[in-house]
Amino acid sequence: MGSTECVLLSLMAYDRYVAICNPLRYPIIMNKRVCVQIAAGSWVTGCLTSLVETVSVMQLSLCGNNIINHFACEFLTLLKMVCVDTSMVQLIILVITVLLVPMPMLLICVSYAFILSNILRISSVDGRGKAYSTCAAHLTVVILFYGTALSRYLKPSSVDSQEIDKFIALVYAGVTPMLNPIIYSLRNKEVKTAVKKLLVRNPFVPS
Repeated sequence: MGSTECVLLSLMAYDRYVAICNPLRYPIIMNKRVCVQIAAGSWVTGCLTSLVETVSVMQLSLCGNNIINHFACEFLTLLKMVCVDTSMVQLIILVITVLLVPMPMLLICVSYAFILSNILRISSVDGRGKAYSTCAAHLTVVILFYGTALSRYLKPSSVDSQEIDKFIALVYAGVTPMLNPIIYSLRNKEVKTAVKKLLVRNPFVPS
């Protein structure tokens, strides 16, 4: 799921780039077929990387009481329970992590560099507001997801705290996906109106 979201978020950045920098060509470039290919490609990438990681870890012998101190059977947690040399598996995981975290992030940064350059050339305040609104939700999700994922998988080996790892994994695997529908739906005018009405009715929030 994490691998799939990494790829999908980077392709969504490209979608934002096309929407803002080539708005007239958007329906042609991002047609239904392309959207299906993007979704399918993201899922295939996620499944393949998960398969490689799972097969490589499950071939190793575990030692100790085999009790996993985590919310899920995560491969990084399993590696800590292995008795044999894990350097080859760690190399595989490093390669996959580099392909799925820094490279999609680079695509996101490049996309938003072009987007920002285009926004700065927009003369009307209303036009800039619409452009910022288009990108705000996606950027929020990117920061939440990649911030926690980077701190989990690319942190120094000297920083080893199981409780911190569990908290970070909970944020990027559980909290961020739960917030996604809320974050994206806040662009909807009806949802904004409903939230404002809810806040006005709340006695703890000043009107």
